[in-house]
Amino acid sequence: MSEIVILSGSPSVTSRSDQVLKYLGNLLTEEHFTVTHISVRDLPYKDLFTGNWEHPIVQDIAAMIRKANGVIVGSPVYKGAYSGALKSLIDVLPQDVLQHTPVLPLMTGGSASHLLAIEYTLKPVLATLKGYNLKGLYLLDSQIDKYSENPIIDREILERTKKQLYYFTELVNGGVVWN
Repeated sequence: MSEIVILSGSPSVTSRSDQVLKYLGNLLTEEHFTVTHISVRDLPYKDLFTGNWEHPIVQDIAAMIRKANGVIVGSPVYKGAYSGALKSLIDVLPQDVLQHTPVLPLMTGGSASHLLAIEYTLKPVLATLKGYNLKGLYLLDSQIDKYSENPIIDREILERTKKQLYYFTELVNGGVVWN
């Protein structure tokens, strides 16, 4: 059984990206993975925004991520990028916290015009933490029903999501990621 950490960068309690991340966590649990959900909302905002990397919660999160066999990182798109709250968390994590770890990036947004935000903002910052990025997922808000048990309401997007999750689990379960 492998440990998966799901990291949500949404500051909103009723977030579409959070609902999709929880759904992915449920799918992984059904496949006998151990899943830990972490949200930027779990950190004291003062420590998050003042960059207090010594806070015990930050240290615990870093330890969980280092121990994980795979990490899923999700965020809504704000102003063409991932959330500032996620950036604040990333800034207090160790530079190599994702070293050799498969990472599935996920973003949600209001329009297709933000599709490249995952390529130009989220994936590069995850790479600086030494993570191995998969292709990633971008979902439109219109493709998500945040009040449904399965929030992905578009059949084609659901299949693409499950395919990416399958690739992710293959790497987590021992697929070759690096030389």
